[in-house]
Amino acid sequence: QLQASGGGLVQAGGSLKLSCAASGTPFSTLSFGWFRQAPGKEREFVAAIKRFASPTYSDSTKGRFSISKDHAKSTVNLQMNALRPEDTAIYYCAAGTNLITSSLRGYNNWPYWGQGTLVTVSS
Repeated sequence: QLQASGGGLVQAGGSLKLSCAASGTPFSTLSFGWFRQAPGKEREFVAAIKRFASPTYSDSTKGRFSISKDHAKSTVNLQMNALRPEDTAIYYCAAGTNLITSSLRGYNNWPYWGQGTLVTVSS
């Protein structure tokens, strides 16, 4: 089970931190991803972190967003800096096991999903 939190309203240039608490599956076995979906658009990849690999980011979030795992709290975090109006979307956390790197960007490859949290960036 995944529970996302931390969304809200922020001005352009500001920061937000999203968190996703995981339960039910040993945290250390999971890879995690963040996706987002803006109104009228398809769900798109934001960032992912595998068990023993460096994080992966989309071109639009690289350098501004940072994904990390907190093993003590069984939580994965997404620190979002320098936010832009085009970052406005519902953000979803996803989890899975045995995901290969080439499959991380495809939302259909992730079996577990949180409920989503809304991020609104005003200009």
